[in-house]
Amino acid sequence: MHVLIFHLLSSLAAIKAAILIQRWYRQYVARTEMRRRYTWHIFQSIEYSAVNVSRNLISHIFRENEVCRDAEWERYFCYKNIEVPDIYSGPHLTFPLSVEQAVGLVQAFRDKKQQLHSRYVLQLLLETWKLLRMLPNINRISTCHSKEITICGDLHGQLEDLLLIFYKNGMPSLDKSYVFNGDFVDRGKDSIEILLILFAFLLVYPSDVHMNRGNHEDHIVNLRYGFTKEVLTKYKMHGKRILKLLQKIFSWLPLATVIDQKVLVLHGGISDSTDLSLLARLDRHNYVSALRPPKRRNTSSAGISIDSDIDEDWSNHKVFQRRASFTFPKPLGTRSSFQNRSLQDFSDRIKVNVEEELETCRRRSYTFNAGINRVEKEMAPCPSTDSVNSDNAKEEWKQVLDLLWSDPMTQDGCVPNEVRGGGCYWGPDITDDFLNRHNLQLIIRSHECKQDGYEFCHNRKVLTLFSASNYYDVGSNRGAYVKLGPDLVPYVVQYQASSMTRELTVRQSVGRTERSALKVLREQLFAHKSDLISAFKTFDSENTGLVSLTDWASVVESVMHLGLPWRMLRFQLVTCKTSDGMIDYNEWFNELAIKAPNTDNIEQGLLETLYRHRSTVETIFRIVDTDNSGFITIEDFRQTWKLLSIYLKMEFTDEAISDLAVTIDVNQDGNIDIDEFMEAFRLTDKKSRLERGRSMFMGTATDLTKLEGDPDI
Repeated sequence: MHVLIFHLLSSLAAIKAAILIQRWYRQYVARTEMRRRYTWHIFQSIEYSAVNVSRNLISHIFRENEVCRDAEWERYFCYKNIEVPDIYSGPHLTFPLSVEQAVGLVQAFRDKKQQLHSRYVLQLLLETWKLLRMLPNINRISTCHSKEITICGDLHGQLEDLLLIFYKNGMPSLDKSYVFNGDFVDRGKDSIEILLILFAFLLVYPSDVHMNRGNHEDHIVNLRYGFTKEVLTKYKMHGKRILKLLQKIFSWLPLATVIDQKVLVLHGGISDSTDLSLLARLDRHNYVSALRPPKRRNTSSAGISIDSDIDEDWSNHKVFQRRASFTFPKPLGTRSSFQNRSLQDFSDRIKVNVEEELETCRRRSYTFNAGINRVEKEMAPCPSTDSVNSDNAKEEWKQVLDLLWSDPMTQDGCVPNEVRGGGCYWGPDITDDFLNRHNLQLIIRSHECKQDGYEFCHNRKVLTLFSASNYYDVGSNRGAYVKLGPDLVPYVVQYQASSMTRELTVRQSVGRTERSALKVLREQLFAHKSDLISAFKTFDSENTGLVSLTDWASVVESVMHLGLPWRMLRFQLVTCKTSDGMIDYNEWFNELAIKAPNTDNIEQGLLETLYRHRSTVETIFRIVDTDNSGFITIEDFRQTWKLLSIYLKMEFTDEAISDLAVTIDVNQDGNIDIDEFMEAFRLTDKKSRLERGRSMFMGTATDLTKLEGDPDI
């Protein structure tokens, strides 16, 4: 009897222990999942808040006017005068390319051998351009020619992901067809290598390798997100010619692919007005950048060809004349003439009243744009334009913009995509209508990072596919590709390319990603310091410097508009609490230190603006640095800030700008190292040992006033 009781008690103790362990494990899993989700939410909220910020400013700096014929461009891109030295040990290419050469290119890039010589790069790109010009806007392919077709999403310069896909799935061949769905470049460090590999296989297997254009196949976007800098860094001598040729190639990439007349593969999405028949017949190469409206060609009484931009707000039908375009080449300007006649002209308008401003704009419209165009003309031997003569220009442009920039949403309807600043959000009803009208059954799109690498929505009629794993940080997300057989049932393959993820436990992986996300979030909070403190003071009528947790969370969301669970994040973001739970908001900001030589003499407003608009500032620096030296003069630096001040409708004194310039010019040689400047102004948390955050999230605020139609500019 005693033995039975003993066993019964032992069993009960074991059951209790098991229940406790199970409860603890469930709580642990729940906490880990909660951390994973809010980390993901932080990354996505901050990334998308930065997408729409500087596109207006940058697109207005770059006004391009192409009238050169294809034959003239081919002469400009000629590679024959470029010699390959005997010491070059990288891959050698002969044309037409063979399979062995394409595979050799993959192996060379995989083994980190010497980069492909610029002569071969230009030759490969020229052959690709010739081929793309023969392709339709919408490729139509079939699974009957191969047992299955593999579709890949965004790669974003992450060569490791492409190599892993080839390792797991096999390289392109007559029996292994691929569709690469755009966004091959930007953000990652190996964008040019990815393009060269894909273009090589496209030339070898033109019927089995297909490439759709993404929203990052756009020279204006490339300026902001790294591809331009990558090419100019790797190919210092011929980088500008390579970029110009890539700009032409991007405009000729097909817009979509249809598989077996049933599956539509495109980069972004659709809208309530998407029409495949219209997309199939428009001149896609006219849309060199989808970020700006097309231009209409008119002829003045003096016989001058006038390019006019169609305003983005089609409901108002406003047309803004940008400049006169002559049909003969103009001489290139010097660096001094650029800085004197472009940024200077732009920034001098700050102190002019409205009446004088309007008259000045009319008188200088041609002179100013001619000066600004000198930046672009160094990349081309003659002027050029993507002018559109068609009366359907605005509708065509909207179709292309929607296709490249749109995202699905759970609600019915179709609304403008204010987050990205282009395209739309479309709902399940729009999907059903579109599929019925075009007799399709599935849309495969990319454009959005997903934690699992893919995501179905709209009753499994829309599949989002993202192939860049570890996109935000190591362990942040998986990559995926899809295989389609004759049954057209998607088979998803997931992966994670970094070997580091295999060495980390789940807890370590989540913790690493969480620290990186919080680092980026702290940077964003500091960039809005003045706005936050001003908002805090409305809840602190007695000026104690203290606010409650509820008020703190409310203020932060009202200023940041990120939709994050701030009360939950309080423990990670705030350590300066009083005994009664109040938050000292002044001390909260003091916890952030600035990694810079000396910021004591720098005006606080200028410093905050630098952090809030750091990516935009760097982009302008790259434009001003016309010789790609990595340095800009003090005068260039001043003009950059004046240009930015007009865009932001803020005024910075010359003294404040000069103090900032002197602080950075440590050796006092009159030049500023761009990379050192951008690296110097980072935030470091005194009380946290944080992982390195990606600078691509250093975006600006979403509430900037748009330039288009602004009489002050």
